[in-house]
Amino acid sequence: MSSLHEKASLLILLVLCIMISLVYIGNQGSSVQSVLRPGSMLKGPSVKPIDLLERGVFIERQDRLQRECQAYKRRQNALQLNESHFTPEVIWENREVLEHIIVDQKHQLLYCYVPKVACTNWKRTLLYLNGSTNATKSLDIPADFVHRVGVFPKLSNFSAENAAHMLRTYTTFLIVRHPFERLLSAFRNKLEQRYSSSKYFQTRFGRHIVKTYRKNPSNHSLQHGDDVTFAEFVTYLTTENGPGGEFNEHWKPINQLCAPCAIRYDIIGKYETLYEDADYLLNQLGEPPAAFPRFAHPSNTTSTLGKYFGSLTVDLLRKIFSVYETDFRLFGYNLQEFLGFEID
Repeated sequence: MSSLHEKASLLILLVLCIMISLVYIGNQGSSVQSVLRPGSMLKGPSVKPIDLLERGVFIERQDRLQRECQAYKRRQNALQLNESHFTPEVIWENREVLEHIIVDQKHQLLYCYVPKVACTNWKRTLLYLNGSTNATKSLDIPADFVHRVGVFPKLSNFSAENAAHMLRTYTTFLIVRHPFERLLSAFRNKLEQRYSSSKYFQTRFGRHIVKTYRKNPSNHSLQHGDDVTFAEFVTYLTTENGPGGEFNEHWKPINQLCAPCAIRYDIIGKYETLYEDADYLLNQLGEPPAAFPRFAHPSNTTSTLGKYFGSLTVDLLRKIFSVYETDFRLFGYNLQEFLGFEID
């Protein structure tokens, strides 16, 4: 992690922090919001004083995202390809993206939720802070309740004019996760484990995967679809969910769910720093950090990545990496730290 490019990025980050601090010192009578514009990070009305080191983390993430978005667009143009979720002009035609953005008018906040990236607890937190339930703490709100249709207003519920105004003036945030960790979490939760919520996925996807990609499946497997292997699941994804295919939201790439190259997200949080990022955002909104549910450790799949991905052939590993390559690039993830090697 000591490349020349990374050193340059850190130097730029340091300079930005110094510049912001000088502006802040010279404008103590001004609001934080005026210090941050143009291109302010937090656009809502209840912004707290900035911790420059904390803010620098988000500046670096934004900077990387913008660079990678430009590089992606250049590659797409060179190949004469066009993907609407990267085009701001037609974002209003992408209803799936608009339906993934929750609107919190009380805090002037837009949250693009991503399944398997703490979205249940963030939804609990928003309901709790808005007083939408009688729960005395956010963790008391049932998980199945927060995912019900109609519980939250979505950006798709508003006119294009109002939605555009919200995108310009509200604070926008997104939480991301290592693509392979998120993929494995979705597989284990929806196809491998025996939760009541898993039955739909085992019936809807598991039976199809077994029937299509397993030689001589048993009658039990064909009937229940509850013993899909990770290799079979990945084969299904790379075969039927390639270009033109349709992903379920639990394993759909984040860049397709939230269009981060078309929508500017003020705060890009990471699952790996979940609690620190939650503390920062809630503090900026003037809300107590304790509003976000806490556990000893956020659930993770890091320790089991090698076991599952080790079951894949190199060819299959290359194919599944290509599915999520854009997410890897946009959000600064790699394979070396998890698998011990990169893919050429």
